[in-house]
Amino acid sequence: MPVTMSQAFIDNFLGNSPKWFKIAILSFLVINPIVFYLNPFVAGWLLVVEFIFTLAMALKCYPLQPGGLLAIEAVLIGMTSPSQVLHEIEANLEVLLLLIFMVAGIYFMKQLLLFVFTKMITKIRSKVVVSLMFCVASAFLSAFLDALTVIAVIIAVAVGFYSIYHKVASGKSFTDDHDHTSDHHGEGHPLCEDELEAFRGFLRNLLMHAGVGTALGGVCTMVGEPQNLIIAAQANWQFAEFALRMGPVTVPVFIAGIATCFFVEKFKWFGYGQQLPEAVHKILSDYASYEDSHRTNHDKIKLVIQAFVGVWLIVGLAFHLASVGLIGLSVIILTTAFNGVTNEHALGKAFEEALPFTALLAVFFAIVGVIIDQQLFAPVIHWALSYEGNTQLVIFYIANGLLSMVSDNVFVGTVYINEVKAALLDGQITRDQFDLLAVAINTGTNLPSVATPNGQAAFLFLLTSAIAPLIRLSYGRMVWMALPYTIVLSIVGILAIETGFLSDMTQYFYDSHMLIHHSVAEAAKGAVSGH
Repeated sequence: MPVTMSQAFIDNFLGNSPKWFKIAILSFLVINPIVFYLNPFVAGWLLVVEFIFTLAMALKCYPLQPGGLLAIEAVLIGMTSPSQVLHEIEANLEVLLLLIFMVAGIYFMKQLLLFVFTKMITKIRSKVVVSLMFCVASAFLSAFLDALTVIAVIIAVAVGFYSIYHKVASGKSFTDDHDHTSDHHGEGHPLCEDELEAFRGFLRNLLMHAGVGTALGGVCTMVGEPQNLIIAAQANWQFAEFALRMGPVTVPVFIAGIATCFFVEKFKWFGYGQQLPEAVHKILSDYASYEDSHRTNHDKIKLVIQAFVGVWLIVGLAFHLASVGLIGLSVIILTTAFNGVTNEHALGKAFEEALPFTALLAVFFAIVGVIIDQQLFAPVIHWALSYEGNTQLVIFYIANGLLSMVSDNVFVGTVYINEVKAALLDGQITRDQFDLLAVAINTGTNLPSVATPNGQAAFLFLLTSAIAPLIRLSYGRMVWMALPYTIVLSIVGILAIETGFLSDMTQYFYDSHMLIHHSVAEAAKGAVSGH
């Protein structure tokens, strides 16, 4: 039976998304102009809810297309203007550069990161220790790199190990990929379902610990998550000051997160505690040994170059030697130049992961433009600002956390920090209170958002990756396994803010930072004078 033009249109619109989702988006596009004509304020809030809906349905359809259609319509009917959208993009250019260049830069350092995580799994037999190392390593890397890149590397490790085990268990050899004439290492044996299920559980555990680790580390520095950079730009904080101001919340939260990792593994709660079967460990160890023995000098020097570039990356970020995006660009240039990657197509692959999210972020800024022009958050902000002291901080923390659980934390963080900055410029709050609110907003968007894949880009990337169906990692299972972390991190964050610990320790850290900065400046001045 021939397909009609209307059926073809519906089939093509938003591709393989469910029909009900397509109808919902089309309904939004029809309803919005009517509501905007009747009541612009209500229409603005309706658009925000619709946009959050597209984020929540990210597994059905990537939010760029439906969210982008809503944003384009908003501009066309006058909810915001192209100049306002451009202004928001210009104000957050450094975030876009971070996503474009830093993620691509780390792509060319994957060999080193893969090498490190491989050694962790094969050399350490204690599951608790391996879990803690994965969590801590992910946190450390995410403090200096993009969390999405870190989880991508760990996913690559998991996929590699799964494919090696499956190949050997199916009677083949992992040496087939390297040399068809070589002796076969790792004798094949019948595929054992219990063994395979235990291995799946082991990989699920490590990936979830690593995912939470990216949140623990990502909240600490201005480059850990995209919204951190937006908040730092609005507060005019550099790398060191950002880390110091977040410290009173992030340090106790990090300790609590690592303790949670230990306890869920030790007592096998929430699906954790799965052990690596001995047969699988032997296969992976044999593979790692084979790789080590066949690593050429060309391969070794590539690892050395990547290690040196990694040191430059950390030093450059810590001392803010250049903007984050430009440091990422330098990483691309250094790693590709000294490791012989000169083909344009080889370079292009590095940008594939980041550019869709970069485009989505530009759509975010269009929605932010609507919120600003229609003053949508003004009543909420005024209500929150009517409180004082720590109560005000707790309200902002909870509001950000709840919204970040169902929406994207970049979107939430951007909206709230813009509104608080406007309150500062209007004289509604002092600069000291603004600094404390910025900490509450940053931690609120980063910590409770581990509750669902919607809130954390790294979790959503993991859920939609090739490894998720292989290891039976579903949406519901991710929420369940993240639950202990969600409870602990959220409560510790609130306590650090509510007790006044944040105010006291922030001032202490900042005073110490200024004292050191002053001492270094005086020493440099004395050295110049003496010279």
